[in-house]
Amino acid sequence: MQNLSFRLSGLFFTFMGALISIAAASLPFFSQHHITSLTLAILLGIVLGNISVVNQLEKIHWGVDFSKSQLLKLGVILYGLKVTFSEIMQVGLSGILIDLTMVISTFSLAYLVGRKWLKEDLQTVILIGAGSSICGAAAILATEPVIKAQAHKVSIAVATVVIFGTLSMFLEPIVFQYSGLPLSTVGTYLGSTIHEVAQVVVAGRSVNEHVSHIAVTEKMLRVMMLPFFLIALSFTLKNQSTHQQNRKITIPWFAIAFILLTVIHSFVALPKPIIQFGIDMDNVILAMAMFALGVRTHKSALKTAGIKPIILASVLFIFLTSGGLLINSLISKIIN
Repeated sequence: MQNLSFRLSGLFFTFMGALISIAAASLPFFSQHHITSLTLAILLGIVLGNISVVNQLEKIHWGVDFSKSQLLKLGVILYGLKVTFSEIMQVGLSGILIDLTMVISTFSLAYLVGRKWLKEDLQTVILIGAGSSICGAAAILATEPVIKAQAHKVSIAVATVVIFGTLSMFLEPIVFQYSGLPLSTVGTYLGSTIHEVAQVVVAGRSVNEHVSHIAVTEKMLRVMMLPFFLIALSFTLKNQSTHQQNRKITIPWFAIAFILLTVIHSFVALPKPIIQFGIDMDNVILAMAMFALGVRTHKSALKTAGIKPIILASVLFIFLTSGGLLINSLISKIIN
C-alpha cells in the first residue's frame, strides 16, 4: 500500500508540473513570445530538481522516472493523432524529396561535425541531430529511450532546439524575402527547415495563412519520418557495436505504434471529440515527461557539457537556413 502511495505521489508531482507549465504557456507574455509548455516544463523541472529538498523526497522518484520513460513513449504514440496521410500527400513529390533530403543531410552533418570535428559524445550528437533534422523537442524525447540517453544530455539538446528554432522562426521569413525565390516555395522552405511545429506555424503566419498551412503540412511530413528514423537508428547502433558487448536491437515499439495510430487516424473516421481528447492528453503527457527530465537534470552535469553542443547546433542552424534554401530551390526546379 505504501509502495502504491509512493508511485502515485511521484506521478501527481509530474502531473502538477505539467499543468502549471501548460497554464503558464497560455499567459500573454509566454504566448506572445512563443514559449511552449514543453519548454516551460523542462525549465520548471530543472529549477525544482536542483533544490535539495525535492531531491531528497524518495517517494517521488518512481513517478518521476516512470514519467520520463514510459509516459514519454505513450506521448510519442499519441502524436499520431496530429498527422494524417491525406495532409502529407498535399505537399507532392517535391515536398517529400525536400524533407527526405533535409532530414538525411542535417543528421549526417550533425554526426560528421559532432563526432569527427568536435569529438562530442555520441548521445549528445544523436539528440541534437534528431532535434534539428526532424521535429525539435518531440524528436529528442522520442530518441532518448532508444539510445538510453542521460537526462542532462536531453536537456541540453532541448535547449539548443529552443534557442536556434526561435532564431529560425524570426530569421527565415526575412531570408526568404531576399532569396529571389517564388512565394509558392516559401511554405516548403519553412516547413522543411524550422525545428518545432509551433515555430513553423508562427513563421508561416508572418507571411500569410496559406503559406502557414503549406509550411505546417510540410513539417508534419518530417514528423512522420520520426518512427522510421528511430527504427533505422536502432539497427545502426546494433551494427556499430558488434565488436563491443553483444548489443541487442532496441526495437522502438512506440514508434511502430505511432505509425499504426497515424494509419487509423488517416483511414478511420474517428469522432472529433475522441481525437481532441487524445491530442489534449498528449500535450499533458509530453509536458509530464519533459518536467520529469528537468527534475533529473542537475546543474553540475549542465556545467560539464561545455560549449560544444552550442557550436554543433549553430552549425546545423546555419545549414538549415542557407543550405535548406538551396535544396528547396534545386528540388523545386527539377520536379516542377
